[in-house]
Amino acid sequence: MSKLKVDHVFTSESVSEGHPDKVCDLISDAILDACLAKDSESHVACETLTATNLVVNAGEITCTGWNEIDSHQIARDVVREIGYNRDELLFSADSFIYLKNIHAQSADIAQGVNAAQNIYADQGAGDQGMMFGYATNNTPELMPAPIIYSHRLLDELQKIRKSGKIPYLRPDSKSQVSIQHINGKPTHITTVVISHQTDDVPLEQIREDMIMVAKEILAPTNLLTDDTVFHINPTGKFVIGGPHGDSGLTGRKIIVDTYGGVGSHGGGAFSGKDPSKVDRSAAYYARYAAKNIVAAELADKCEIQVAYAIGISEPLSINVDTFGTGKVEDDQLQAILERGKIFDFRPAALIEELGLKTPKGWSYKQTAAYGHFGRDIFPWEKTDKIEALRKAAGA
Repeated sequence: MSKLKVDHVFTSESVSEGHPDKVCDLISDAILDACLAKDSESHVACETLTATNLVVNAGEITCTGWNEIDSHQIARDVVREIGYNRDELLFSADSFIYLKNIHAQSADIAQGVNAAQNIYADQGAGDQGMMFGYATNNTPELMPAPIIYSHRLLDELQKIRKSGKIPYLRPDSKSQVSIQHINGKPTHITTVVISHQTDDVPLEQIREDMIMVAKEILAPTNLLTDDTVFHINPTGKFVIGGPHGDSGLTGRKIIVDTYGGVGSHGGGAFSGKDPSKVDRSAAYYARYAAKNIVAAELADKCEIQVAYAIGISEPLSINVDTFGTGKVEDDQLQAILERGKIFDFRPAALIEELGLKTPKGWSYKQTAAYGHFGRDIFPWEKTDKIEALRKAAGA
């Protein structure tokens, strides 16, 4: 991020819930939700694969009551809700083949994650690695503009599809938004790309409808101009799609899920993992901290890196980078986080603070499409630490 030019065009993409990889993320997270509803101490690492009329679940799940959870039915319900409900799509809720190979979590991992078993007598991180959180004041959501507007396009288009307003739309779709930035701030949208699976109808009709809808959705941004270019189904035809057109896997859309390529990424995917896996929960918490720093006007943009070792609760390191936009020194912000008084990055503490074992008013399945960040329904999006941060920073 720090290498971006002051004046530049930045592009981010999103994919819809009907994209093959997102179908997998949704199924994995729906199974996670079912496990946590049965047993809040569940340890879940659930992977999904989809292909032509096929869904496969594999992984490790330790959950009291797992034998009462019908993962087969969950998968069918998710696929039906997305809109794959016609045999002609060659991937249908009523006809796909379902396979499962799931066993309990490794005892070697469990003894580092369970506080009662851990030699450090505290809940350790579920894995080693580094996670990143990011925020910028470029949008009201404190998210990078290209990714938030790419998500918005597809979220609205899925609502239009399900309402029947445009009856020829099928579930699979992608969007891409390119935005000119001057002095680091978005000034106008240069290009919009929408590739949407459809019934076999004329491209001219699809282009006309999609451009009209895109303009309605993006008009409130005040970033559209007469020169904005729209590319709609640029291959000329997108009828074959979904898991029949391309196989899907859980966790393949990590950039779509986060900041659209702005900032850094530790490499860990989110969906299908319970919160003991810090590549999910600590990434949420790092976003929480970064968003509050920007909301407190201590920086225009902020990236936080946190690193862990498996089985150890205390972070190995916390790093703060405000890319020269900080109102106080980065070292001061880093010291505030390291003290652990305002934000406690130990796994058990952050899981409890965000209520990650017992979601209330939200679900993990809701995170799986249209972005894990930038939507106020999630607890890591709240900005309730502004005054504490300002006081600690002497602002």
